[in-house]
Amino acid sequence: MTEETAIVTVEAGKLHQLIKEKLMAAGLHEAHAEETAKHLVYADACGIHSHGAVRVDYYAERIAKGGVTIDPEIVFEKTGASTGLVHGDNGVGQYVCDEALKHAIDLAKESGLALVGVSQTSHSGALSYYVKKAAEQGYLALAMCQSDPMVVPYGGSETYFGTNPIAFSAPRKNERPIVFDMATTVQAWGKILDARSKNKEIPDTWAVDSQGNPTTNPHNVNGLLPIAGPKGYGLMMMVDILAGTLLGLPFGKHVSSMYADLTEKRNLGQIYLIIDPARFTDVDTFKENINRMVNELHEIKPVEGVQQVYYPGELSQARYDKYMTNGIPIATPVYDYLVSETIHFNQYGGKGAFAE
Repeated sequence: MTEETAIVTVEAGKLHQLIKEKLMAAGLHEAHAEETAKHLVYADACGIHSHGAVRVDYYAERIAKGGVTIDPEIVFEKTGASTGLVHGDNGVGQYVCDEALKHAIDLAKESGLALVGVSQTSHSGALSYYVKKAAEQGYLALAMCQSDPMVVPYGGSETYFGTNPIAFSAPRKNERPIVFDMATTVQAWGKILDARSKNKEIPDTWAVDSQGNPTTNPHNVNGLLPIAGPKGYGLMMMVDILAGTLLGLPFGKHVSSMYADLTEKRNLGQIYLIIDPARFTDVDTFKENINRMVNELHEIKPVEGVQQVYYPGELSQARYDKYMTNGIPIATPVYDYLVSETIHFNQYGGKGAFAE
């Protein structure tokens, strides 16, 4: 590996505007570009750079080539007292899935519990963005989505499932909600994209090369590894069934490729479970107990070299506060692209799952 790529710090509002303008130049309507830009800035501010501005070039290319429906007919089909399905017509994922979340929350208000699937969407970004919104309105939330095959199953040498992430949130009393988001792989593919953009090595526990050997070079990745071996393998199968097969969508190796044909729609799935805690317990007591849990975690004596025990997602929230105030660090090549006249570099279409 050569020297790491330089980083530039960009004010959050400016970054939002640059992303929005680039997506509109590619063909998105303003409302759709606005929501997508909000989402990508959130991801970068949380330190989830894998799902932030680094994705804009790819999104712009897919949008410009017709792989995203510009005027999607988004339809909510209520299938039961607490169940529903949102047909996204392959609109831009962040907009479609945000609309689906609104329906899921409305359904939870009625019944106390909602299970809502999202059928036919494109890449939807960081799942924590959605569950955080639900928790801010007082609900517990669980979200899962499928992705294209990039993971070597435990004991196997070929890819089958996607990174298939899971996100969870819970409200707290007079505090920000607990929110965490995890891929069912040791690291999300976007983390490797981020490492590529910064020309930075990755740990040898993240991925394997074309020979199935561990690699530290993000440019040589040809398969990701499931978290905790067979346990992560089981989780990614569960996600694929709930966010794909259950919704009548392609599964496993049949899920459409992110890069193969950018003129084609992706037909991805996502699912939300929204829970009103008031239907199960006293809400104030529930939230106070979550606060107590957090405090007790903070009081645990850390091991040598660790400053403090944090609850899952806490460091991400701290980064969000810092970066939204002081500016967001972005890889210089990504920033240079955003301020350029180039709509996209035409570099993703027709490539494999691990395209440069």
